[in-house]
Amino acid sequence: MKPYDMGVLLDECADRGVPTVVHLDRPFDIAPDSGTTHDVPALARLVRTAAGWLAAAGARPGDRVAIVKDNHWDYDLLACAAVRIGAVPAKLSGTLPPESLAVLLGRLSPAVLITTADVLDGGHAAATDLTAACRVTVTVDREHPGAAHVGEFRDAAPPPPVRPRADDPLVIMHTSGTTGLPKLVAHSTRTIIGALARLEARRVPVVGVRHSDTVTTVSAYAHGRTFCWTASVFCLAPRKIVVLTDADPDRADPVLRAHPPTVLEGLPASYVRLQPLTTRLDNAFRDVRLFVSTYDAVHPPTVRSYLAASARRRPLWMQGWGQSETGPITFRFLARKSASWRNAGHPIPLRTRLRVVDPATLVPVPRGRPGVVQVRTPARCLGYVGEDERFAGKCADAWWNTGDLGVLSRTGSVRLLDREVDTVPGMSCLAAEDAIEDRLDTVAECVVLGRAGAPPLPVVVADGALDPAAWAAAVADLPPMAGPVVLAREDVPRTGTGKVRRTALLAALTGNAAPAGSGRWT
Repeated sequence: MKPYDMGVLLDECADRGVPTVVHLDRPFDIAPDSGTTHDVPALARLVRTAAGWLAAAGARPGDRVAIVKDNHWDYDLLACAAVRIGAVPAKLSGTLPPESLAVLLGRLSPAVLITTADVLDGGHAAATDLTAACRVTVTVDREHPGAAHVGEFRDAAPPPPVRPRADDPLVIMHTSGTTGLPKLVAHSTRTIIGALARLEARRVPVVGVRHSDTVTTVSAYAHGRTFCWTASVFCLAPRKIVVLTDADPDRADPVLRAHPPTVLEGLPASYVRLQPLTTRLDNAFRDVRLFVSTYDAVHPPTVRSYLAASARRRPLWMQGWGQSETGPITFRFLARKSASWRNAGHPIPLRTRLRVVDPATLVPVPRGRPGVVQVRTPARCLGYVGEDERFAGKCADAWWNTGDLGVLSRTGSVRLLDREVDTVPGMSCLAAEDAIEDRLDTVAECVVLGRAGAPPLPVVVADGALDPAAWAAAVADLPPMAGPVVLAREDVPRTGTGKVRRTALLAALTGNAAPAGSGRWT
């Protein structure tokens, strides 16, 4: 089965008798009384029911439906419900500051906002009315002044499904927002389903999902990756799907032990948080044959710890590099003996092409020389909602400017150096972070912040005190940096995907958010 119409995807899977059972770490926010175990027919019914709510609330074909709530996979079920009635869902993370949410909602002007009373209360506390740009606001947790409650629409019948057209806007998601306000990225059925999900839904030897697999994901469900994942994973029909909404080790461990994964996909930050579980006796990762990471770089010590935790003979780590605007661009596979390689892999065969250009002239440079990485892919998004000029500034004919600095090798693999906005002349902050985490066992996370007119500032999250002599030895052969700043994990500002908000962190520590790079392609 190949995905196409996300509005009826689960209906089609139910009709085909897909036997997959979904296990949740907590009940859905939109169905709190339905428990934590769901088969495909039950999920299909929930999508139809939610489609009825949205239609009763006033959403019509072509309208936008904004979704802002706590982190859970029902983001994607609501998105499917919106697609089913011909509306365009926009998934916005509930972790965004109210001021940012207000700007993004203003750009969307949604017919319906699906949210929670807690989100609205957060807006009021920040003197921000999140309902101002929305025709109708609906809360799914409890009643709230100025909003309807989903209970008012519980008995609404869903209208007949509207089949999406291939090149019309299908779904809107936002970028991580590490350097400021996120962009709203619009994708079509052709770009996110046809070019990405259909490719992923193929049965590939060794690394493909099997019917016998238990596929576990711990992700940020407001982002685009999980919408694409939803389209592909149900077509592949594994035995079990396990959804984790929280990467807290103590809360995740019982669920992982009850349903040991064979394929695990997670955010880089989630892998870091769950890493203590890899050293426990009879750890929950013993059956994993494939680890998958997306969104951001994962440092070698983390990769090695998970590969060592697997009892499989040859477990693999598949790391993808991509962007919300393009989907995956490159991939690489790491084994126990190769987990220290410093490249982002090769372009997806027959799908993506890469080139590296001079940042000043945008003229392609020879292989082996650093520059800004550009990609050509059929999965490139339709544009930025409300920021047409910004989107056009990152396009060069059919090439997309990623804003990442890298080096293209003679074999076609790409080695990433840094985001251009974070670049420091004469060094790679990513490589320095890798080296520090690799050399110091007490450092759980390192972030090297490039600064304009000052040495790079290393910020570390450490398990215990940071030994000055050990630090000096670890950085002795690295480019000059300022002395390290040690912070607790909870004091590091992050996006909904767990990425460090580097600009915000730099401003908090130095009072100056001026980046080292130009920021031309952020």
